[in-house]
Amino acid sequence: MDEETAPEPRPAAGSAATDGAPADPAPAAEESPKAESRPFDEERDGPVSEQDALRSLAAGAGPDAAERSEAQRASAIADLIAARLGDDAAGTRIGTLALFNDSVSFGGGFHTGGGRGAGPARGTGAAVVLDAVELAEYTELFVQPEGYDTALDELCEQALLVLTGPPGSGRAATAVNLLSEAMALGGTLGGGCRRLLDPAVLADPSWEPPEKNCGYLAEVDEGPSGAEPFGVRRLTSLAAALRASGCRLVLTAGHDLALAATAEGGTEQYARYPLAPLDPLVVLERRVLGHGPEPEARTRLRALLEACDATRALREQPAARHAVRLASVITADGDLAATVAALRDPSDQVRAWFQQHRAPAPVAFALAVAVLEGSGYLTVAEAAVKLHNALVPPEPVPPDLRFADRLGHEQSWVGVDSTAGGPPRVRFRSPLLGQAVLVHAWNTLDGRRETVLDWLRRLLGHRDLEVRARASVAAGVLSWADHHYAVHRFLTAWAGSTSWPQRQGAATALGVAGSRPESADAVWELLDTWARGGSSAYERRLAGTAANAVGTLLGRGAPDRAVGVLRAALDRGDDWGTLPYVAWGGVHLLHQGQASALLSAHLEWSAPQDHSPMVNKTLSAFVFAVSRPYERPAGGTETVAGVPGVPILLSQFPAHSAELTELWARALARSPVQDAALPALREWIDTFAPLCPGALDHIAELLRGVARRPGKHRERLRWWLEKWAADRDRPSPGSAQLRRRI
Repeated sequence: MDEETAPEPRPAAGSAATDGAPADPAPAAEESPKAESRPFDEERDGPVSEQDALRSLAAGAGPDAAERSEAQRASAIADLIAARLGDDAAGTRIGTLALFNDSVSFGGGFHTGGGRGAGPARGTGAAVVLDAVELAEYTELFVQPEGYDTALDELCEQALLVLTGPPGSGRAATAVNLLSEAMALGGTLGGGCRRLLDPAVLADPSWEPPEKNCGYLAEVDEGPSGAEPFGVRRLTSLAAALRASGCRLVLTAGHDLALAATAEGGTEQYARYPLAPLDPLVVLERRVLGHGPEPEARTRLRALLEACDATRALREQPAARHAVRLASVITADGDLAATVAALRDPSDQVRAWFQQHRAPAPVAFALAVAVLEGSGYLTVAEAAVKLHNALVPPEPVPPDLRFADRLGHEQSWVGVDSTAGGPPRVRFRSPLLGQAVLVHAWNTLDGRRETVLDWLRRLLGHRDLEVRARASVAAGVLSWADHHYAVHRFLTAWAGSTSWPQRQGAATALGVAGSRPESADAVWELLDTWARGGSSAYERRLAGTAANAVGTLLGRGAPDRAVGVLRAALDRGDDWGTLPYVAWGGVHLLHQGQASALLSAHLEWSAPQDHSPMVNKTLSAFVFAVSRPYERPAGGTETVAGVPGVPILLSQFPAHSAELTELWARALARSPVQDAALPALREWIDTFAPLCPGALDHIAELLRGVARRPGKHRERLRWWLEKWAADRDRPSPGSAQLRRRI
């Protein structure tokens, strides 16, 4: 049965599947070898006993410390993504990308477009003359890149210059300026500059310049196929033909032409010029202010660019054509803010990139960055290789993929940050791009969707918890495109899986999915449905995932709905199987800063103070919550003030003293809950109080409040404090002090 389909009825005894849920595929080699923790028979259909559930909590098993750590990290990453998208005024509604608009092509050079006009068809070997208007646009306000003078000298000497650089580096503008100056220096100005309409004709050994004493510009198509005809031998022959005709030729392209044109030992008979991209702000300033501007004018321009976020836009898309576009708006006194917003909207950029790059290698790397953005280069590259290998037929020899060599050419929207120490980190230049890339690929790469989903699921089992968390967040982003499809295609299967990394992945993904107002109600309805499900093992796992999901940023935004899901998942009569999940969900909700909502719910659910299962379950979940020490999440993403290593509810005691006093009194007075509550109280006294200034005073206030209640509370506390204080093996000075104080 397909792992993503809904479960069939429970098979007969002896069948491979024992719980009616979809069978999980065997883990891939890179997946974590961690075995599933099953301290009680949670895979058994039907109710789980009270004893087994309480034993699970006491042992700290079930969703264990590793799962909790992963949940907190995944939640922190999800928070950052949601905040980044929400705070950026230029953020597009990625879930409603206009995917099927007309294509947007990549431009080039330092010009705004003119001069190419109508002319002879490609394939004829013909050339068009660059007229005076286009030449002026290229040359009048041109900014010379580093090494320009050396390149000019070599073009004059060798006649052929292979000019390479990433898209947007101004290759065409640099080529036209070099040709114009070289022809002028050679005394053949009358020949003019021409653009070859079909550079492929240069591969013909019989080609000769159509006219003598001219300068030619040929822009080779990107990719290995475009550069393949231009090996060292052919380029050497071309240079000789050009010199014989008194002509100059600049051949421009990217990374592949640079490789094809490089001879061993540097023995080429032509010139090569690797063009480094210019600072787009310098290009914009030249276009707006001209040559030699006044310092005051530059200061005013820079202030305008900062105020309209144009500087940030040019950092994200540093191509010279964007600087020219913004400059034209400024000089025309247009709406700069609107133009910047349009430039920063990732929709057109993403759509255009996918139309230009269709090969598996660049697509795989772009998706790997989108999922694992902020991870180390080797982690991203490894994931990209695995996706690439899944997209292409098997090969006897591993493919020679070198993503780093092509970053500036195929992945100009990606940057590698190596300034913060540690391994280089891979990120998109714009914070909006990762989500746009994911959604666009998910919606348009129909033939690859199944492979991408399988690859993403395998990342949920990666040994690196950060990779798992980022993959979970990516799954949530995918659900923005079509929530209904995501629920039925993969989220439900993950949520009911026997693999806890997949269940955690579903919980985090649902937290991200529900962070958008348009999908929040649908997510909450789904969680409510899962929480109120039946008592089969599969349905119990769905309820557990729902309880886990409310401990993400989803629960932070709607704490009342979160505790409603926890109650539905907990209130199952004699079935105690969801208690560990609800207990952990409550802990994660505390770490989202929702202590008041959780404690109020615990008070309400245990209010009958009878021996009903719901009261005992609630108080057991409370004891578990007060026992778990706080761990500060990585990356400075704290949403709650806590002391590391100390339970949140102890370090925040003064804010919740009344609720905590009542709940502690109920837990300490009730069997079998007191079997866990008493050790938890001693741990507060002996382990946690020394780590938190003033904590022992807070515990004294708590115990005085418990002791004032009618019944045997005072006698019970005095007896246990005396016992712990006089413990021969592990005496408790804190208990002795508290005994005197109450």
